[in-house]
Amino acid sequence: MWMAILSFLGGPVIKGLIDAYQAKLKAGNIESRIAADLAANEIAAQTAEAQAQNQLKLAEIGHPWEPEKLAFYVTLTFYAKCVVWDKVFGLGTTPQLAGDVSTWAGMIMGFYFGKRTFENVARIIRR
Repeated sequence: MWMAILSFLGGPVIKGLIDAYQAKLKAGNIESRIAADLAANEIAAQTAEAQAQNQLKLAEIGHPWEPEKLAFYVTLTFYAKCVVWDKVFGLGTTPQLAGDVSTWAGMIMGFYFGKRTFENVARIIRR
């Protein structure tokens, strides 16, 4: 309504300013619409990529359980038993690991917690 009154009173200069302002508003809406569409496409692409990676992992291994995670769960169960059952509740004693088994347990825990750090560093360096 105000636009119609101003264009009627102001003549061609005001009408030109009003048209320019409306064009700017439309362009802003188009830009935001394009940005929203691009963001939605990016999210859809990331979701599809994650699903493809899961399918590839399943195809390579043959089952959804990864061997390094299974080894981690076994080691974690031992540590949890030692800490929670033996030390917190005082309900038993577990002999300490010795020899190669202790080395392997340390390597499994180090690999599990260090793997993601190395992946992130490699991703940063690759950029």
